[in-house]
Amino acid sequence: MAAAVERGFLVQPCPLSFVSNKNTSRPSFAIGHGKPARARGFARHVAQAQVRPTWLPGLDPPAYLDGSLAGDFGFDPLGLGEDPESLRWYVQAELVHARFAMLGVAGILLTDLLRVTGLLSVPVWYNAGAVKFGFANTETLLTVQFILMGFVETKRYMDFKTPGSQAKDGSFFGLESALEGLEPGYPGGPLLNPLGLAKDIKNAHEWKLKEIKNGRLAMVAMLGFFVQASVTHVGPIDNLLEHLSNPWHRTIVQTLANSS
Repeated sequence: MAAAVERGFLVQPCPLSFVSNKNTSRPSFAIGHGKPARARGFARHVAQAQVRPTWLPGLDPPAYLDGSLAGDFGFDPLGLGEDPESLRWYVQAELVHARFAMLGVAGILLTDLLRVTGLLSVPVWYNAGAVKFGFANTETLLTVQFILMGFVETKRYMDFKTPGSQAKDGSFFGLESALEGLEPGYPGGPLLNPLGLAKDIKNAHEWKLKEIKNGRLAMVAMLGFFVQASVTHVGPIDNLLEHLSNPWHRTIVQTLANSS
């Protein structure tokens, strides 16, 4: 970024005016006269280029990450998004993972809080999958899950390949208008957007940015939950209460040191 801005200053246009020199027949050049407003506008443009946030301060982001995507901070060390079609798919994949992570974090924290306070008799979250349900066996539940998730993911993929195709009449049992998407990755309608947020999805950059930031934070939190469960063998609320009971001696450093 610093190099790019420096290059920008090197090519900065300087209006020149020709001034007659009374002592000689040759014209002289006066630099900086003519159009100061244009120069100020250019300076503002360079200043704006300088303040674009990147994941590593001072880093020149790749040319294909121009800041137009929500949450674009120039992070692609492996160059996975060089192909525009691959970049489109990675954007959708990150959205799905972010939303699942947000649901997972909210579900883990809520059920763990109810479990610790004794308001709900449920197992700790990493043992919840082993619970047997009386209304159906594990094989039946797994089969139903594969069918439902496969149907939803297939329709999502088809909408990604041909945007708007899944909102056509007859494509979803007459419920197309209730599930009509705003654009790929952003479903709408009264069922999936009951509050009517970001109806103008093309100009909803702030909403998109908030969602992807919270989603990335949730993915990091889920990774923390996995590590915490593997090391301490208790839920996150249990770990929080243990830390609050002795903040200076019950920390992640001591926990990892004791576990080793």
